[in-house]
Amino acid sequence: MYEGQIAETVLYRGHQNDPVIAYYARPLGPGPHPGVVVLHHMPGWDEWNREVARKLAHHGYAAILPNLHYREAPGANPDDASARVRALGLTPDDQCVGDVEGAAAFLRSQTYANGKVGVIGFCSGGRQTYLAACRIPSLNAAVDCWGGRVVAKPEELTPRQPVAPVDLTNDINCPLLGLFGNEDTSPTPDDVDKTEAALKQHGKVYEFHRYDNAGHGFFAVDRPNYRQHAAVDGWEHVFTWFGKYLSA
Repeated sequence: MYEGQIAETVLYRGHQNDPVIAYYARPLGPGPHPGVVVLHHMPGWDEWNREVARKLAHHGYAAILPNLHYREAPGANPDDASARVRALGLTPDDQCVGDVEGAAAFLRSQTYANGKVGVIGFCSGGRQTYLAACRIPSLNAAVDCWGGRVVAKPEELTPRQPVAPVDLTNDINCPLLGLFGNEDTSPTPDDVDKTEAALKQHGKVYEFHRYDNAGHGFFAVDRPNYRQHAAVDGWEHVFTWFGKYLSA
């Protein structure tokens, strides 16, 4: 059986019709293919996140990775762009939601799309995934990978990020998978407990997996926090989840 994929940078229209640059990887062939929006971690739009997009394409998904730091630091390397965004107070929630909506529309507009779109995010992207699941009714599945500050104290809220996503849990519109390390400090195991309690309270479809001897970013093979046992098992859950909810 023929197998191939293409990966390239594209421009699409995001929040307020702004142009957003993105890395786009998809299987070659007529499809139909489900779509996945990939939300990068706080270190930025880097090589590892591109590998995630290509991994998803290898498994049959059209995956788009928006550069959520594009407006603040166009052309900057991921480290510099991330520092710039941190100094400005992080990515505004409304802007992120608009960029995810635009990315989902881009995926659905392709001739080989099956019409279903999920979202997966890591670190800050995990928080943004939870937020998107609450605010974008058209999403079909979501995967939060160790999203910090889903649970937030009032003093941690800002004009750019004015709400704790957990407080919007009643509005979640799609099944949510969560992957967490028990040695993480953001989110802490207590934060994960509070998020799970909110999901149960509101009767949402969800599944959480927690890993011992794993902290933050345990999927990232280029970082010291990589944990093979957790990463291998976690990816199996990701593809089972997307296969269940995004297949035609």
